[in-house]
Amino acid sequence: MASGGGHVAALWTEVNRCGQNGDFARALKAVNKILHEAKDDITALHCKVVCLVQNSSFKEALNVMNNYSKLLGNDLVVFEKAYCEYRLNRVESALKTIEAASEQTDKLERYDECKAVYTDLIRNSQDEYEEERKTNLSAVVAAMSQWGESSPEDLGLSETTYELCYNAACSLIGQGQLTEALNKLKQAEELCRVSFADDTDMTEEDIESELAVIHSQMAYIMQLQGRTEEALQRYNQVIKLKPSDVGLLAVTANNIITINKDQNVFDSKKKVKLTSTDGVEHKLARRQLQAIDFNKALLAMYTNQAEQCRKLASGLQTQNPGQPRPVLVQVAQLCREKQHGKAIEQLQQFAEQHPESASGIKMTMAQLYLTQACDILRLIEDFKHKQGMVRLNRMQYSIRFIKASLIHHITSCHRSGSPTHLALVREAANFKLKHGRKREAISDLEQLWKQNPKDIRMLAQLISAYSVVDADKAKSLSKHLPSPDSMALKVDVEELENSHGATYIRKKAAKPAGKLPKNFDPKATPDPERWLPMRERTYYRGKKKGKKKEQVGKGTQGTTAGGSADLDASKTASSPPTSPRPGSASSSASGAVPPRQQKPATASGATRKKVPQKKKKSGKGGW
Repeated sequence: MASGGGHVAALWTEVNRCGQNGDFARALKAVNKILHEAKDDITALHCKVVCLVQNSSFKEALNVMNNYSKLLGNDLVVFEKAYCEYRLNRVESALKTIEAASEQTDKLERYDECKAVYTDLIRNSQDEYEEERKTNLSAVVAAMSQWGESSPEDLGLSETTYELCYNAACSLIGQGQLTEALNKLKQAEELCRVSFADDTDMTEEDIESELAVIHSQMAYIMQLQGRTEEALQRYNQVIKLKPSDVGLLAVTANNIITINKDQNVFDSKKKVKLTSTDGVEHKLARRQLQAIDFNKALLAMYTNQAEQCRKLASGLQTQNPGQPRPVLVQVAQLCREKQHGKAIEQLQQFAEQHPESASGIKMTMAQLYLTQACDILRLIEDFKHKQGMVRLNRMQYSIRFIKASLIHHITSCHRSGSPTHLALVREAANFKLKHGRKREAISDLEQLWKQNPKDIRMLAQLISAYSVVDADKAKSLSKHLPSPDSMALKVDVEELENSHGATYIRKKAAKPAGKLPKNFDPKATPDPERWLPMRERTYYRGKKKGKKKEQVGKGTQGTTAGGSADLDASKTASSPPTSPRPGSASSSASGAVPPRQQKPATASGATRKKVPQKKKKSGKGGW
C-alpha cells in the first residue's frame, strides 16, 4: 500500500506540473492512471473534466459529468457542464444548467441582467481574467446600444485593446454617431496590427483574417452613409478571405444582398447560401437572424419566387406577430401581382390587430390608395391627353409621402441623425434630383454632407444643385473636392476581367508558331530563293515532257474510250483555231466535224447502252 500510495502521489505531482505548463494532454494521462487506482476520486474526476475541456473534447467531458453526476453533484462542475453545452451549440440547455445552479452568470440576450452580473464580477474580482470580463461587458453594452430599448450609460471602460475599441465603435453605431464610430474602428485596426507585430507565427493573411470583422463593420458604416460602392468593395474583400467565422460571413453576405436589392440577382443568389451555413443560428443574435430571413424573403420576391416569398414572410410573422415587416413583404408581393385591393385589406387587418404599429401601416395604405388614384386618373378621358398631368400628380404626392415619413420617424425616434433618418433624407434627395427639383434638394444634401464630409459623391451632387441656384456657392464648395490624382481608382484590371461578372475577357495574343515544311532538316542551309515562285528560281528547268497517256474523252455523257482518238483534233491534217474568228465558218478546213456535233463511236461487237439520266429534284430549286 505504501508503494501504491507513493505512486499516486507522484502522479498528482505530474498532474500539477503539467497543468502549470499547459500540457493538458499529458496531465490527462496522469489523471487516468490515478482513476485506475481510485475510480471514485472526486478531485481526479474533476481534473479529468478540466483536462478534456482544455483539449476541446467537450462531448467526452460531458459524458464524464453525466456518468458521475452522483459523485460530482450539481454545483461542483456546473460551469464546466454549461460551457461544454454552449460549445456544442446546446444554448438552451446551457442556460438551464446555469439557472439551476446556486451562483448565476450571464443570460441569453438578457442584456440588462447580463450587464449587472458582469459589473458585479469586475467590481468584486481581481485576477488574470479581468480584461476578458471587461471585453465581454463592452460587448453587452454594444448589443444594448444596437438592439436594446434604450441607450446604456458610459461605463468608462478603457480602450487599450482592439477588442474593447471595436465594441466601443459598435456602441457608437447604435447611437447613430457614424463618423466617430468609423474613426474608432480605424483605431481598433491599428491596435490589432500592433498587437501582432512581434508575433512571428502570424502571417499577413492571419492578420487580415483577424481584421476581417473590423473591415466588415467599416463597410457597414459606409453603407449607412450611402457610400455603397466603397462598402461593397470592402464586403467582397472580407468574403474573399473566407474567414472561419460563419457568423461574420453570414452578416457580410446579407449586407451585400441589401446593396444589390433587385439588381445583380445572380450574385445575391450565390451570397444567400453563406447565410444558411450550419452553425449560423448559434453565432448570431435573434434580430440578426430575423433580418437575414427578411432579406431572403425580399430576394425571393425579386426573383419571382412568389410561394417561397410567402412562406418566408409567413414564418417571420409567426415568430413576431406584432412586427410589421413580414406583413409589408407579403403586401409588396401582392402588389407585384396587381392585387392592390387584397394588399390594402391585409394591411387594414394588421392595423386593427396591432394598433401600436398602425401609424406606419396606414402610411403604406395611403401610398397604395395613391397608386390606385393615379391609375384612375389615367382612365379619365378629359385628362388622358394632357401632357405630364398624371406624372406631376404622382411626383407631388410622392414628395409629400417622403416628408411625412421623415416627420414620423423624427417624432417617434427623437433623434434626427439616426441611420434610418439619414436613409430617408437620402431617398428624398435622390427623388428630388431625379425629377429636376435641385433647389428643394439642397437642404437634404447639405444635411447628409455635414454628417459625412468625406462623401465625395454627396458633395458633387450638392455642387451640381447649387450650380443652378447659386454659382458662387457652388464654386466655393468645389474647393473641398479632392485632386484628380487622388481620385484615381485603384482597380486590378486583370482580376476584374477574370471575375464571374465579366462579360468580355481580354485574351492575350499568343505568338503564332511557324509552320515548318515536310522533311525539314534544321541542320541544312535554307534555300535563299525559297520565297520566289518556282518558275522564277535560277535552277528551274521546266517540266519534263513525256508521252501522254490516252485519257478518257471529256465530251458528252456516254462517250467511250474507243471514240477518244476520233475526237483528238491534233491528229487531223490541219488543226482549227481555238476559237472561230468573227465571220468564219464554225467547221474546220479539213471538213472534220466539230467534237460536239460528232456521234460517239461504239466499240466493235458492243451494244450501245443508254446511260440513265439523273432525275431532277422538284420543289428544292434548280442546280
